[in-house]
Amino acid sequence: MRTFPFFLFLSLASALHAQSDAPSLQEKIDQLKSANRAKATPEKLAAYEDGIKDVVTAKVVESARKVGDLAPDFTLHDAKGNTVTLSEELKNGPVVLTWYRGGWCPYCNVQLAAYQQILPQIEELGARLIAVSPELPDKAMATAEKGHLKFTVVSDLNLKVAAEYGLVFALTPEVAELYSAFFSMKEYNGAEASSNELPLAATYVISPDGKIVYSFLHADYTKRAEPREILAALDRIE
Repeated sequence: MRTFPFFLFLSLASALHAQSDAPSLQEKIDQLKSANRAKATPEKLAAYEDGIKDVVTAKVVESARKVGDLAPDFTLHDAKGNTVTLSEELKNGPVVLTWYRGGWCPYCNVQLAAYQQILPQIEELGARLIAVSPELPDKAMATAEKGHLKFTVVSDLNLKVAAEYGLVFALTPEVAELYSAFFSMKEYNGAEASSNELPLAATYVISPDGKIVYSFLHADYTKRAEPREILAALDRIE
């Protein structure tokens, strides 16, 4: 564990204590999931379950970058056109790198809101939070504005960086059809984007030397990295 000024230690301890008293991110997502399941038909529920099983069968989690791996460098742009390069950010401290599927995803929005709440603690630990999605810049900006997000949100068009991290998976035809009835993937991700590929909702903590020291990977899109786990991983970096 690194040495911090006493007031920073107290701030982190207070944040972790507050989170222990509040519902976890997963509990909030599970509440939303239960509400959504109550409104869904058995056929729709089965299609989504089969979609998760397909990701498991494809072994996407197994092939993705994990703890101990060197994080692939990248340069992407935020909604304002600013360049964000991972290796440059790491010169200033650790980076929390998290993928979300899009502003259309209610579980992603709950996740991003939870990460916004711990942004002060992330920054006190000398780190920067970067959220990545395949959304077009204007859609990414809309997501950030709607969620009042103060951290960096970048666009990974055509999932090029997600592919380098091994996070890309294909939706089953049934799930792709269900999504298309709800929204247009190409409207969010661009005309040249695949209409049936998405990234896992992965989260990484990357140390200044470029090594992945924490990774959250799951085939189930309703599972997300807990804020307290992210803070604990940052606190362990020497």
